Amino acid sequence: MCGIVGFTTKAWRPDQERIRSATNTLIHRGPDQQGVFQSRTCSLGATRLKIVDLASGDQPIFSEDRNSVIVFNGEIYNHLEVRRELESLGHSFQTHCDTETFLQAFLEWDTDCFERLRGMFAVAIWSDSEQRLVLARDRIGIKPLYISERGDDIFFASELKGILVHPEIERRLSLEGLDCYLSMNYVPCPWTLVEGIEKLPPGHWLEWRDGRTIKQAYWRIPDITPTPQSLEDAKIELDTLLDKSVREHLMSDVPMGVWLSGGVDSSTVLHYAAQASSSQLRTFSISFSGHSFDESPYIRQVVKHYGTDHEQLNLTPDEDLEGAIEDIAYYSDEPSADSGALPVWFLSKLCKKNCTVAFSGEGADEIFGGYLTYRANRIASPFRNLPSGLIDLSLRALRYWPVSNEKISFEYKLKRLLQGSLMPPERAHVYWNGTFSEKEKNTLLRVPLPGALSDHLARLRARLPGDGIAPFLEFDQQYYLPDDILVKSDRVSMAHAIEVRPPFVDHRIVEFAAKLPMDFKIRGAQQKYLLKEVMRSKLPAAIVQREKIGFDIPTHDWFRGPLRAMLMETLASAELEHSELFDFETIRSYTQLHLDKRINVGYHLWGLVMLFLWMKRWNIQSTPSRAVRGNLLTAGL
Repeated sequence: MCGIVGFTTKAWRPDQERIRSATNTLIHRGPDQQGVFQSRTCSLGATRLKIVDLASGDQPIFSEDRNSVIVFNGEIYNHLEVRRELESLGHSFQTHCDTETFLQAFLEWDTDCFERLRGMFAVAIWSDSEQRLVLARDRIGIKPLYISERGDDIFFASELKGILVHPEIERRLSLEGLDCYLSMNYVPCPWTLVEGIEKLPPGHWLEWRDGRTIKQAYWRIPDITPTPQSLEDAKIELDTLLDKSVREHLMSDVPMGVWLSGGVDSSTVLHYAAQASSSQLRTFSISFSGHSFDESPYIRQVVKHYGTDHEQLNLTPDEDLEGAIEDIAYYSDEPSADSGALPVWFLSKLCKKNCTVAFSGEGADEIFGGYLTYRANRIASPFRNLPSGLIDLSLRALRYWPVSNEKISFEYKLKRLLQGSLMPPERAHVYWNGTFSEKEKNTLLRVPLPGALSDHLARLRARLPGDGIAPFLEFDQQYYLPDDILVKSDRVSMAHAIEVRPPFVDHRIVEFAAKLPMDFKIRGAQQKYLLKEVMRSKLPAAIVQREKIGFDIPTHDWFRGPLRAMLMETLASAELEHSELFDFETIRSYTQLHLDKRINVGYHLWGLVMLFLWMKRWNIQSTPSRAVRGNLLTAGL
């Protein structure tokens, strides 16, 4: 597990230390070893967290003739199988690590090798004789890879900071990224929040050769096309796939643990890990004692059931919340409007004391239909047939409903449901999982936004009405999973040099789930129906039957209490720097209404706080670039 960084130098000449400076920005991802490669046209850097083959495997790794060199971030779970095939074809190996297997596979099969590899990865391979650089990213997007093309050259890194180290790169806020962020709480691929820097899409490779680039998909999220099959056959196949995936993910030469929430997803991962392991497993959890969303009773049941060596932290305001939030603004690269990043921060910190690898249950909700938002469209259907004036009247009446400090109260959900029922289904889906509506977003800003979100939603709208939840599942697998859930997990865990492995997002499981009948995912009010049927005879009954809670903080409450000072200071500081773009009178109004408990907009404020902290930490400018200004003027804006 590592961080990678690099750039080409066809049209410019950096100083000799530039690649080392870029590499040093990623040392937290790989504190065990750092190395660089430099040539006339390409420089590569890698930082290594040693997981497999601790004695060798330091990067960069070269081919036998030293014509090709690789830097690699990730794990290839079938690398021994691939290695045996390569040895039968005449390849020899100097190490036991999967990085060398990846390089030899590329030398044998070129870009076709990516389809043969199972795992999570971001990789860069330079071939000197061809003056060719190839970048690639795993199918689901578990591992990150940012790119920026400047003239004839390309810059890339596992994190934005590896690109921002270059003074040639402008640090200017992307309005396309902002348009999405304010609505979705994250920035979907290919955009980022920095103008001119993009994400390489999951399941894609990119080739740079002599100043020209081409990009191609080697795998895509499969169309969700239900195929008739029996429930029993589906249960047997899913059981087999989960067992295979977890067993492969156990590959490690360092201590491992399981992040346990007490929900069905993390408990499922623990079950198969315990089944495949001959030793006692370690588990780690965060609790919220005294809150209605505390999952400790469920966690205790699972720990007792599997006899794990368990550690747990009760997260309260007594912990250094403000310090953690400041650190998250640095390590997140892009601001995380997902408040779940905060408990994941403390979970990673707890885990690092005893483990270097952690299993998580991420991906099950997007694959098997676990979010309430998938049912919300169906629930909202009757309201869409009512006159909009009647919905507006109901919303005005709800203003008198007492505002709760609960994390996600009934009052909060009811208001969001009614507001979403006034929107087209594709925009309502984003709204229910996000924050600001289009109308609210426009009041926050002093300049018009470019409509990037509308472009993304147009593709979702084209799939509707579709087969129930299928279009929404595809959308979330393509964007929400890699660009929010997996980003949060990667940045926060790697800040503590922890490698997180999510067995649910094995591409074989994703492809299997795409063919399931819709009622195998949601049947009536029961979500993740098939997964729960598989686990019904394996897990304690209370775990299978319980409702999903979600892993985040009591944001509404904490912004009225322990985080209030930080909220006010952050907004006041941002107003001095960014009033040309943001309307702070509107932001102050939202804030005061929240503090007075007249509305609940804690999640909205969290996104703004993280955005402004990040902009301050990385000196991101909020004034549009000349090109953007010109486009706005041309459009008469």
